[in-house]
Amino acid sequence: MIATPRTFLVPALLSLSLAMVACGEQPPSRYDQVQKETQGQSAVSKQAVNGSQLNRYFPKSANGFSVVPAQEKKGFAEHKVNKGGKNVAMLSISDTISTPASASKYQQSTTKIAGFPAVDQGQNGTGILVGDRFQVKAQSRDPSFTKQDRVNWIQKFNLNGLSQKK
Repeated sequence: MIATPRTFLVPALLSLSLAMVACGEQPPSRYDQVQKETQGQSAVSKQAVNGSQLNRYFPKSANGFSVVPAQEKKGFAEHKVNKGGKNVAMLSISDTISTPASASKYQQSTTKIAGFPAVDQGQNGTGILVGDRFQVKAQSRDPSFTKQDRVNWIQKFNLNGLSQKK
């Protein structure tokens, strides 16, 4: 069979017309409205404390445990607790000004740690609310780091200093 310009032209035009239809106006997706409403907005309140300002309230390394900064961003700072080269826990401070629901879970608490309302968060987490604003948490990453260890480490934070932070 001998190829003619027509045998090339028909498939080429068909491909071109399909491409034009595909690139044409698409119906809006269900995410377009949300994208439009939230563009330029931040999920973190402008009043949230910078994570770098929260680092000074974390406990220091001691007794074979090393406390290492892991992450900081506006409204949040997190440090790893390592022992023997293994990550055994995570410690964090969150400014709940951006997430009021995080603070509200402490309202019904009947338990206190260092005088602050406390709640267990799953089997591996313990948190307190400091100054009605800052959530201080300890999360076990290894079974050797018990609930009592979490409580002890929460008490090692500079909680009085943090309670005065605005």
